[in-house]
Amino acid sequence: MDNIILKSLRERRSVRSFRPEQIKDEELRAVLEAGTYAPTGMNKQDPWIVAVQNPDIIKQLVSMNSKFTEQEGNPYYDAPTIVLVFCSQPEVWPNGFADGTLVLGNMMNAAHAIGLGSCWINRERQMFATDEGRELMGLLGLPEGLMGVGAIALGYPAVPLRPARPRKENYYRIVK
Repeated sequence: MDNIILKSLRERRSVRSFRPEQIKDEELRAVLEAGTYAPTGMNKQDPWIVAVQNPDIIKQLVSMNSKFTEQEGNPYYDAPTIVLVFCSQPEVWPNGFADGTLVLGNMMNAAHAIGLGSCWINRERQMFATDEGRELMGLLGLPEGLMGVGAIALGYPAVPLRPARPRKENYYRIVK
């Protein structure tokens, strides 16, 4: 069985090298809107999505994220746009983190479908649990009490996408 959506899902890859030019506003809105259509528990639509294109805030995010990793270089791979996802604390909404991950997945798949590159970025949970992170959340216009889920680095790929690696054997099972 095959169709354009299944083909796009098979071909999407994480992009870790971006061209410097900023993406178009309509492309960004399409990716963000796709995130808003991710399934959420009881349709609570708990996640909060923030797209950052401000160079000063991006520089701060790079610095914050770098504190929680051993890797060298920019943890957002010099992407011109960073999209952050937040959710309620587990005691407020136990499904919030899972809902936020679905939002991130939808946005990465939408980005690929329109010719953009993306890469899931971790450590936002740790970053936004700090005093600096909570202060930045306030500057981003978010309510108190949220936690970071993750982010995507977003932009135009600088290199062609590689083919998929083979899938592991017995990745799924069907029980009838």
